[in-house]
Amino acid sequence: MEKVKRRSALTALGALSLGMTTPGLAKGEVLAEPYKLQKKTLKTDILVVGGGTAGVVAAIQAARAGRKVILVENGSQLGGTTTTGGVAFPGIFFAWGKQVIGGIGWEMVQEAVALNDDTLPDFSIPHGRHHPRHQVRLNGQLYAMLIEEKTIEAGVQIRFYETPTSAVFQKGNWVVQTVGKGTSTEIVANQVIDCTGNAYTASLAGFTLLRESVTQPGTLMFQIGGYDFKSLDLKMIQARYQEEIKKGNLVKADFRNNIVGLLRSAGDNIQHVLGADSTTSETHTKANIDGRMSLLKTLRFLRTLPGCEKTKIIDVQNETGVRETYRIDGHYKITHEDYVTGKVFDDAVSYSYYPIDVHDENGVVPDHLKEGVVPTIPLRALVPKNSRNFLVAGRCLSSDRLANSALRVQASCMGMGQAAGAAAALASRLNKSPLEVPFADLRKLIEEHGGIVPGSAQKG
Repeated sequence: MEKVKRRSALTALGALSLGMTTPGLAKGEVLAEPYKLQKKTLKTDILVVGGGTAGVVAAIQAARAGRKVILVENGSQLGGTTTTGGVAFPGIFFAWGKQVIGGIGWEMVQEAVALNDDTLPDFSIPHGRHHPRHQVRLNGQLYAMLIEEKTIEAGVQIRFYETPTSAVFQKGNWVVQTVGKGTSTEIVANQVIDCTGNAYTASLAGFTLLRESVTQPGTLMFQIGGYDFKSLDLKMIQARYQEEIKKGNLVKADFRNNIVGLLRSAGDNIQHVLGADSTTSETHTKANIDGRMSLLKTLRFLRTLPGCEKTKIIDVQNETGVRETYRIDGHYKITHEDYVTGKVFDDAVSYSYYPIDVHDENGVVPDHLKEGVVPTIPLRALVPKNSRNFLVAGRCLSSDRLANSALRVQASCMGMGQAAGAAAALASRLNKSPLEVPFADLRKLIEEHGGIVPGSAQKG
C-alpha cells in the first residue's frame, strides 16, 4: 500500500514538474512531438525526374497515354528554363514557313499567349539572320501555373522539393530513392525518364556521361530601369567601364565586355556567369551567388554614371540559368554535321530548329542553318548505352557540343520530351525497353497527341 502511495506521489510530482516547465498554451495549441521523417514506398508505371521544359511534356504525354506517372522536381515550380530560369521565349516552333514542333508543348504555349492577351509572331515572314523575331514571348509565371494545372489534370503526381539519391534496376523495374523536405521515398517504376538537364539520374544509374572541359557560361535573367538610354553618353560610359575592368572592380566576361549592350537590353539575356553548373547543390549555389554578386556590383557602378544615377532592378530571377553540363553517351550521338545538314534518321521522333549557339567568355555569334534545313532527333539519342527501361529528354541527350548548343533550346526539348513520354508509355504497356517499341506505334501515339514526327505531314 505504501508503494502505491509513493508511486502516486511521484506521478503527481512529475505532472507538476511538467506543468512548471511547459510554457502556457494558448487556446487551440497542443504540444507536438518532434517531426518524424516520413518513409514510404510508391509504385508507378513511369517516373519522370525533372519538371523543366522536357519533363513536364514527357509526364503529360505519358499520363495522357494512360500510364500512371510520378514527376519529381527538386524546385518549387515547373517549367525550368522558361519559368525559374526566366528565359520566357521558348522558340523556335516554325521553320521555313512550316510548323516543325507542335503537340503538348505548343498547346501550352498557345494557351499562355491567349490568357495574357499576347500576340504570336508572324511565322510566314522569314526571320533571316535575326531568329529572335520568331521567338514567342511568354509571361513566365503565368506559364508556370498553366503547365502545373495541365500536369495535374493529366493525372500526374507532382512531388516538389525532392531529388533522387540512388537508382537501381531490379527485376525489370527501377527502384529510385529520393529525399525531400521531411520525406524519404522509394519509388518503384517500370520506366524512368531523366529530364534533369544534367543527366543526374542517368549518372546515379551508372551510365556513362560526356562533358566538356570548359562549359558554356550561364545567365541570370533580370530587368533594370530608371534611365533614358537615348540620352546617355555611351562613349563615356564605355570608357568608364573599361577603367573599372582594368582596376579589377568589374569582370569583363560578366557582361561580354559590353556595358552599352547591358543598358540597351535592360538586362535581357545579356549576363554571363562563367562555369555555371546546376548539377549539385554546391555547384548550383555557387552559380546563383556568382550571378547575383555580379549584378549587384554592376548596379552600383551604373549608379555612379551621369544619367544612370537612378538605375534600379525591376525584376530578377531566383536562379542562374545553365546552358551546359553533362550529356549521356547514347546509342547514337548527334553530331554537328548531322545537325547542320538536317540528317533524317530512320528512328527520328522529333525536329529541332535553332542556330548553332555556343556561348563563351566573349559572347555568342549564332551560326544559322542553311535555308530549308531542319534537323531531326533520333530515339537512339535519348537512350543511354547498356540501359533498359530508361530514357532522357532535354539538353542531356546524346550529342556533341556544337549540336547540343542548338538542341538544348526549349522548343526542341518539348519535342523530344513528348517523344520520350510516348516511348516510355508504350514500353510500359508492352513490357519492353524503349528501343524495342514498334516505331510505327510510337509515331502514331505522338501524332495522336499533336506531335510532329519527321516524315509525317507538317502543319502549314
